[in-house]
Amino acid sequence: MCLALIALAAHPRLPLVIAANRDEFHERAALPAYWWPSEMLAGMDRVAGGTWFGVDHAGRWALVTNYREGVPRDPNAPSRGELVTRALSDSASPLVTTAAIVADGDRYHGFNLLIGEGARAAYASNRASGAIALQPGVHGLSNHLLETPWPKVVRSKARLTEWLGTGSEDLAPLFELLADRAQADATALPSTGVAPEWERLLSSPFIVDARYGTRCSTVLAISLEGNARFIERSFDREGRVTGEVGYEFGLEPRRAGAHSATA
Repeated sequence: MCLALIALAAHPRLPLVIAANRDEFHERAALPAYWWPSEMLAGMDRVAGGTWFGVDHAGRWALVTNYREGVPRDPNAPSRGELVTRALSDSASPLVTTAAIVADGDRYHGFNLLIGEGARAAYASNRASGAIALQPGVHGLSNHLLETPWPKVVRSKARLTEWLGTGSEDLAPLFELLADRAQADATALPSTGVAPEWERLLSSPFIVDARYGTRCSTVLAISLEGNARFIERSFDREGRVTGEVGYEFGLEPRRAGAHSATA
């Protein structure tokens, strides 16, 4: 993911709401979300075999964002997409799993990792120290540390907070806020080591460019009764919808042997 908004115990009927955009080069092949044989619901990066956001039947979820730092890529570094599959294969608490993964994080390019079970969640980055448990409320993450106030994070969190205040369970407004294409003013742009024109392009919640852009928007909501809704929309180079998949399922205890396979 490149923009993730997480609401924990912040809605009267939905203890967990996640709204997220995945930005990627258009030439990098991917599959829309589906149930993997390992009992994880997620899209798949067809280049490295990992994923950016997944959830299982028990309501355990994980997502990863890149940490933008404008340095050359190491061709031998492992894919950060495997962090999500690793997170969902572990049975430890989110905080314990997150801490264990980030302790081994030096092998990877910069990343942010969020792992949760329903409304319990933890965060860590290999560009910071340790793991932290998230408190109830609204959290925002892009390609820097959690809660870094980039314009698109601040604006998107405000819109999510406004929606939460209505008590509505209609998820359509979440896709509307994820579709925001307004770029930040040049004076508000961060400096992350990429060219100024890229900083401007990457500053909108939804990115449209022939080379690189928002490939999919995903919303996950879990109700007090333990019912999950997962909706993913895919987009082309011009930001047009090319497909949508939706899944609804009741949470159930994790089955022995789940997540033993990756695909």
